[in-house]
Amino acid sequence: MAKHSDNDDDRSTPMTSEDASRIQSAGDRDPGSRTGQTGFGPRAQSAAAGNAQDDDD
Repeated sequence: MAKHSDNDDDRSTPMTSEDASRIQSAGDRDPGSRTGQTGFGPRAQSAAAGNAQDDDD
């Protein structure tokens, strides 16, 4: 898995806990949706936790 750089050319937006919560809730509301079926909610939560930990460093 590639690591994101702090380079100005990196156009990704870090996942926040608020974003992850919203995604998780959407999957929980509609388990038949792609979000609910792919496990993206838990992965989003994991990414947000990692980003929060990176901010603490």
